[in-house]
Amino acid sequence: MWERLFKLRENQTNIRTEILGGITTFVTMAYIIVVNPAILSFAGIPKGPSTVATILSAIFGCLLMGVYANRPIAVAPYMGENAFIAFGLATMGVGWQTRLGTVFVSGAVFALITAFKIRSWLANSISSSLKQSFAVGIGLFLAFIGLYETGIVTSFVAGMPVEALLVPNSSILHSPDVPVKIGNLREVPVLLAILGFLIISVLLYRRVRGAILIGIAATAIVGSMLGYGHAPQAITALPFAGQYSLSALAFHLDLAGVFKIAFLPILLTLFLMSFLDTLGTLVGVGAAGNMIDEKGNFPEIEKPMMVDATTCMFSALVGTSTSGAYIESATGIREGARTGLAAVTCAFLFGGSLFFIPLLEPLQELRYAYGPALIAVGVLMLGAVRRIDFEDMTELVPAFATIVMMLFTYNIGNGLTAGLLIYPLMKIFTGRIKELNWGSITLGVVCAIYFIFGLPH
Repeated sequence: MWERLFKLRENQTNIRTEILGGITTFVTMAYIIVVNPAILSFAGIPKGPSTVATILSAIFGCLLMGVYANRPIAVAPYMGENAFIAFGLATMGVGWQTRLGTVFVSGAVFALITAFKIRSWLANSISSSLKQSFAVGIGLFLAFIGLYETGIVTSFVAGMPVEALLVPNSSILHSPDVPVKIGNLREVPVLLAILGFLIISVLLYRRVRGAILIGIAATAIVGSMLGYGHAPQAITALPFAGQYSLSALAFHLDLAGVFKIAFLPILLTLFLMSFLDTLGTLVGVGAAGNMIDEKGNFPEIEKPMMVDATTCMFSALVGTSTSGAYIESATGIREGARTGLAAVTCAFLFGGSLFFIPLLEPLQELRYAYGPALIAVGVLMLGAVRRIDFEDMTELVPAFATIVMMLFTYNIGNGLTAGLLIYPLMKIFTGRIKELNWGSITLGVVCAIYFIFGLPH
């Protein structure tokens, strides 16, 4: 049955490797169970039902990705898009019901253009160097997240009094002269994170199966023994009842309010960010697992893209934000996962978490344990930089813009849009317009429209 469903032999893998990969991916992305509801609560969405909706979206997306697309890629509500839903629309006075309606409509548009193979046409029109820059940028982005989450790197203003940050004679905070600085390397959690990274790195060097997961577990055990963790307030809780009932959230989306001229910038922003996040993630994790072809294309990309579109609509119906492929899937892929069995494993773990929501809350605060895994995966993904054409400035400059904008704006979509816009401009301004195809031109125009009329965040 497993062979028929997931083609394990064809993908040169086995059940043990796939399950291990699925567990590793789950461990590195399970923070979304706690973080997503916390962010969406600022939009007025109640945390209890939102937690259940987040988990249900992850279960639905991971199962569909595993069984339909047969890819080892986990799906869950996106970071970034959830902040846009919660904070980016706050000044516009948009209610959370209408915000969920926007998520549903953008998912429906995804499904439509995927069915007509427009999404795959656009994806396959991107140059190989630009696609490799997606993997490099995402790797560095993951590493930066891990460094920041663990406290190895921190905000420049951390520990400073509020008065020092105020513009003179006003209540407005000024931007710091330096955005980040090294963290306090004398703090035990920071030292634990460094230890965890070294453990994972040594295990990877020795090609130990489960290196990332072993490193996470070992660091968590050491940290807990040193008292850096707290006991949960409860172990289990029944989903769909009491504070976790979905009745206040599911199917409360407002579709009629979405179809207004004033909502076009919102739809454009959600559409483009989610489209490019998914594309960048697929190419990035594909490169990490040698799943892309010699042209840098992701085979049968329509299937994971249709999963992404369908999960977006499902997410809106149950009451959460835009969902899609998760970059943390690279951790499981680096453990050897190559088929949908890893995604199905992830789905079952999310399903189990429905009954242990109180237990998960303290686990997700162990940033010193899962942060090093993100840094290690970032290191492993840097290899794609070798496949960027450094001799051709029309290829190198867009790739560079993609990487630095992705990293320094803390947003994958910003890097992708910058690179896709600069690429055709470089070809035109250097007299090499004949090298462009209609897909790259279309993407460049859409990205330009986004920067002019959208809501970059």
